[in-house]
Amino acid sequence: MNFSTFKSANKLVTGQTALQYLSQAVELFKIQKPLIVTDQGVVKSGTINHVLDLLQVEYSVYDTVKAEPEIEQVQDCIHVFKQNGNDAVIGVGGGSALDIAKCVAALAGQSGSVQDFLGTDKIRQRDIRLIVIPTTAGTGSEVTNIAILSDTANQMKQGMVSDFLLPDVAIVSPLMSVSCPASVTAASGVDALVHAVEAYISVNRSDITDALALDAIRLIAENLPKAYALPDHLEAREKMATASLMAGLAFGNAGVGAVHALAYPLGGKYKMAHGVSNALMLPYVLKWNVMGCAERFTRIAQAMNIETGADHNSNAARVIEWLHDFCRKLNIPSGLRAFGIAETDIPALAMEAIKVERLLKNNPRRLTVQDIEAIYQEAY
Repeated sequence: MNFSTFKSANKLVTGQTALQYLSQAVELFKIQKPLIVTDQGVVKSGTINHVLDLLQVEYSVYDTVKAEPEIEQVQDCIHVFKQNGNDAVIGVGGGSALDIAKCVAALAGQSGSVQDFLGTDKIRQRDIRLIVIPTTAGTGSEVTNIAILSDTANQMKQGMVSDFLLPDVAIVSPLMSVSCPASVTAASGVDALVHAVEAYISVNRSDITDALALDAIRLIAENLPKAYALPDHLEAREKMATASLMAGLAFGNAGVGAVHALAYPLGGKYKMAHGVSNALMLPYVLKWNVMGCAERFTRIAQAMNIETGADHNSNAARVIEWLHDFCRKLNIPSGLRAFGIAETDIPALAMEAIKVERLLKNNPRRLTVQDIEAIYQEAY
């Protein structure tokens, strides 16, 4: 008998005043000395002060999370956690900071190296409380059981998947993303769009994830341009925060596919930002996926407010054209050559991407290494 499961953070708190719940959560969990895990962008913008001003307990701050965090950084942050005698983790930032926070909370009480827990269901327990507060509307990390880390030795992204990475509380407030640079707003917003689209065409989709994914697509199509053009447009920011959350819930349960699989080597080898690499690959991979789920593109087109007809393939072509135009308006570079990637690197990229079976198995079309080479070539 077929069945599906649905996972999320234990509690979601959303809205413009959602951050006020932090004090209550700290008191509820009897947290005495949390470690705040964040990055320099959040610190320099002053966004971190929205969090620190609410804390009535002693705390430590780890603020050196990299844009594409490496496996070694988890170990470094765990060392800081133990050295300071912290008893909880509060992640504040984009997906990178939240992923590091999730890993630290799950692994600080474990023995062994971080590498021992890469893969699926390697973590058996978590005794450390975890609260996450996203400052971007894109990754959905606040509600997923996944953390993505850079494996510098293999120049590849690696995934850690475990239900023990799910936060105790996710606090999602649009006020936290107002200071987000326009380029990050664009890249993270399209990242959320990728999550929603890939979840909607995943072979593991369900009626629940479909509903979340389609509405996330609609919200992003309507509000990302506004949030990009007007950083202090709170309504657009709130809609994008909601869309990112919904897309995270969708892909956290349905999974993502070949777009992410082909984006991973770009981030691992060329340090390309995750949202940018996803945005770059999205229309090219979708073009290949049409034959596996053409009818789904009609609903996607309708969510994007694209005029549709009776022919699913024609509707899919309109979606792909719309995506190219959407990314162009957000000033997201298109084409691998724009990032200094040599055309001769394509076979090696394809060999790395084909290894990401954890994601490729969710894709509506089975791809060979030759197919992947051809997609990279089209994206060049």
